[in-house]
Amino acid sequence: MDRQIISTPNAPAAIGTYSQAVKVGDTVYLSGQIGLDPATMQLVEGIDAQIVRVFENLKAVAAAAGTTLDAAVKVNIYLTDLAHFAKVNETMAKYFRQPYPARAAVGVKELPRGALIEADAVLALG
Repeated sequence: MDRQIISTPNAPAAIGTYSQAVKVGDTVYLSGQIGLDPATMQLVEGIDAQIVRVFENLKAVAAAAGTTLDAAVKVNIYLTDLAHFAKVNETMAKYFRQPYPARAAVGVKELPRGALIEADAVLALG
């Protein structure tokens, strides 16, 4: 099956051996995004700003794939402090409409670059 690499300057460039997203058939796999500002490649400060930046980055990659976050069928959230889970829920409501995608939220010890949150998603097109 053919793979199409999705890339946009409106989200942070990959900081490792991965692509921002890969489309296979009618499915788009979005790589994990942390709260990096795509213009500066610097981590934004604070959990609130990082949550918003993560979803803005995912939204930008979805747009580069020709769709929106409404196509999300699965979202994975990684938090260094699960006490921020309510803030994630509040912000997600601004980026996703019902019916909401399936989701997992996992507490982790640490994330790249000292990020407080990371999220990835799977989009179904069509």
